[in-house]
Amino acid sequence: MRLTVVGNPGNRRVSMFTDAVLAAGLPRPEVLPWVEVLTGAAPPPAGTLVRVDSPGEDARVDQLLRRSATVARHGELVGLADAYAGLVDGMARVAAGGATLLNPPEDVAVLCDKRRCHARLAAAGVPVPDALPQVGGYAELRSAMAQAGWGRVFVKPAHGSSAAGIIALAVGAGRVQAVTTIEQTAEALFNSLRLRRYTDEPQIAAIVDRLAPEGLHVEQWLPKAGIGDRVVDLRVLVIAGRPDHVVVRAARGPLTNLHLGNARGDLDEVRRAAGARQWSAAMETCERAAACFPDSLHVGVDLMFLLGWRRHAVAEVNAFGDLLPGVLADGRDSYAAQVHALTDGGWRPGRAGPAASPEVVGCGA
Repeated sequence: MRLTVVGNPGNRRVSMFTDAVLAAGLPRPEVLPWVEVLTGAAPPPAGTLVRVDSPGEDARVDQLLRRSATVARHGELVGLADAYAGLVDGMARVAAGGATLLNPPEDVAVLCDKRRCHARLAAAGVPVPDALPQVGGYAELRSAMAQAGWGRVFVKPAHGSSAAGIIALAVGAGRVQAVTTIEQTAEALFNSLRLRRYTDEPQIAAIVDRLAPEGLHVEQWLPKAGIGDRVVDLRVLVIAGRPDHVVVRAARGPLTNLHLGNARGDLDEVRRAAGARQWSAAMETCERAAACFPDSLHVGVDLMFLLGWRRHAVAEVNAFGDLLPGVLADGRDSYAAQVHALTDGGWRPGRAGPAASPEVVGCGA
């Protein structure tokens, strides 16, 4: 088995996958840097299995994706649509040599466009929040919310990731509040990695209007179930069609991403709160979401139980959602589980593997 990883050398994603490959007794995978892909390197040849990893966390790669003459400032929300177009083009370059990609270009193109991903899931009958038609700015957003009768929405950049640029917006009775990681300056918007609350409507409108040209996806804000004083949702890593690793994300605010300082919750506590029947139904939904991308070895499904624990919905599906350090399923981390799916014959492109709920440990770290 010849494995190549397209990624950023030295990034922990690449390192952890390489460690898993070596631990399985396989030859060290070749690493093809994203920088080289985007500057004309030859693609992997036919007969190679290729894992394409996230191009994030590298300023030069981001600059190349955006085809920009300048490097973005740290955390700057700029050129999101251009970076997406660069990613789609880069994926096509990787595939041009005839290699087999573990996450093919067509799937990544949909997964990294929240509008297209939401539409595919909805068409397949996967429960997702309702979404507004495309809006071009704050005035259109408020008009569409009024027409739908919604007072709370999530405003998401169509091509954002890791909660960058997401706004939890609540309006009503002369009051407007936006919760977001966005820091606004006179020149630009920045992802600050710290939650801010804006209550000045002109300021909120200015932020939305700045984001709108990049493309927006707006969903109804559904009330999540909670435990104690925190709301919770799940990152469910589905490998070869099977929900394989689960992380509980617990937060006191509307954004649960762990890199924002939120905590990992207790998986057993969530399973007890949901009950066996609802838990099984939720994992089945994750399988159905992953089945919308049958040629991808893995996807990361963000699933939320709704208030009362009787219903659930898929908030997002992630192309690069497998960085789950410290989480084991059947004794394997997320990367070892993917290698195992490749070596034991449990996965082939276009065919999901068996569905079962493994023993999951390590989720409280």
